[in-house]
Amino acid sequence: MSLESNIIINSFSILLMSVILVHSYMNVEKKTLQNRLYILMVQLTIFLLFFDILGRFDGHPDSIFPVLNHMGNFLIFLLSPVLPSVWVIYVYFQIYRDEKQALRLGLPLAILNAVHALIVLLSQYTGWLYTIDTANIYQRGPLYFLSSGFSAALLMATFVITVRNKKRLDKKYFFSLIFFGVPPFIGVILQTYIYGVSLILNSVVLSLLIVLLDIQENSINTDYLTGINNRQKLENALRKKVEMSSEENTFSLVMLDIDNFKNINDTFGHEAGDTALKYTATLLKGCLRSRDFIARFGGDEFYLIMDISDKKHLEVAVSRIERSIEKFNASKVLPYDLAFSAGYDVYDHASSMKADEYMKHVDTLMYQDKRRKKVAS
Repeated sequence: MSLESNIIINSFSILLMSVILVHSYMNVEKKTLQNRLYILMVQLTIFLLFFDILGRFDGHPDSIFPVLNHMGNFLIFLLSPVLPSVWVIYVYFQIYRDEKQALRLGLPLAILNAVHALIVLLSQYTGWLYTIDTANIYQRGPLYFLSSGFSAALLMATFVITVRNKKRLDKKYFFSLIFFGVPPFIGVILQTYIYGVSLILNSVVLSLLIVLLDIQENSINTDYLTGINNRQKLENALRKKVEMSSEENTFSLVMLDIDNFKNINDTFGHEAGDTALKYTATLLKGCLRSRDFIARFGGDEFYLIMDISDKKHLEVAVSRIERSIEKFNASKVLPYDLAFSAGYDVYDHASSMKADEYMKHVDTLMYQDKRRKKVAS
């Protein structure tokens, strides 16, 4: 591939990544680990694409070209495992939704990158990975494949982790996570067998674009802690349900509020409170059908939109949730019991209630249930 072709392709890729970076800064919650990792991968890709251009000033022994060639190749080799290392943490978090657990991977990955960095540094004297002669000509070294092997092993590890935890992932997420490594692997094969062709980083751009469309965009409507829908998605979904309802085709709304949630935080700490919210989301999802909707409204409040038009059937569904919670508490997974106050009702199309009015109505029923429990105790 000529220098001019490389500059054109990489410049286009950098432009695309820059647009994605700006979009990510403007439209996602940057405090969440998922979004911080994605933004970091985009930034790394931009830097690597730029360094890749510098490392293509091959065969120009005059002026500043040898300096650019040395610097570009050194940084490309040095940073090549960093991007897949961040991807490992990203995938692990997508599966387990535990920030602390995912970040613990940082230490072993840092050690792996340090070993690789040492090899790159020694290669400047030994020529293990590559050499650049006095004519400014780049040549692969005898251990060239060791460097690409680091990155390939990390991508393969994420592939295995994803496949083994398929049931934990949304179907759309699963295929996006699996597909991420495919374009770079194709790029590795092309670069290995067709000398002078370098499309690995450009293929990473394609992978990151797919992740943006399938996972990152969805995170705008996802509660970062529990992984279920957030308030924005709830309000949009409920408004559509109200607009599409009729006398013959209506639905139900359930609101659940964790009892004594403040006491859980005060007694066991805020981390225990987060754990309670995560278990609550998991328990509620297990009681729903695929066409039902669940969202965390905020704090310890959860809403369920269910395709149920009969009050008795709705009461059966709520009883099913209560039994599931009782069974969970009996297992003593947590050092405290989970308990909920609930408000629920079938939407009355004839009432012409708007979505926010319907939510207030169910919210009132929930507080009535909470007051009844306090009186009873």
